[in-house]
Amino acid sequence: MKIFFTAVLAFAAFSASADDVAEGRAKAEAACALCHGPTGQAALPNAPNLAGQQAIYLSEQLRNYRSGKRQNEVMNMIAKPLTDSDISHLSAWFSAVKVTVEAP
Repeated sequence: MKIFFTAVLAFAAFSASADDVAEGRAKAEAACALCHGPTGQAALPNAPNLAGQQAIYLSEQLRNYRSGKRQNEVMNMIAKPLTDSDISHLSAWFSAVKVTVEAP
C-alpha cells in the first residue's frame, strides 16, 4: 500500500501544471515567505530552504505537519488548514524554483 501511495504522489508531482505553480506561488507569498522567503530561500536562519526540493518530499512533509506526525509548533499551525490542493500547489511552486549549486 505504501508503495502505491508513493507512486501516486510521484505521478502527481510530475503532472504539475503552470496553474499549479502559479497558485502555489500566490499561496507561498501569503503563507510561507516570512520564514522561507518568497522563492523558498530561507529568510530566517532556522528555517530550511524549500527552493528546488522535490515536490513529493515537500508534499509528504506538509502532510506530516498537518496531521501532527511531524512536530514543529509553527509549521503544525501553518499546515493544519492546508487542503490537499494547497499542498500540491505549494509543492509545485517550490519544486519549480531552479537552484544552482557550486562546490567550494
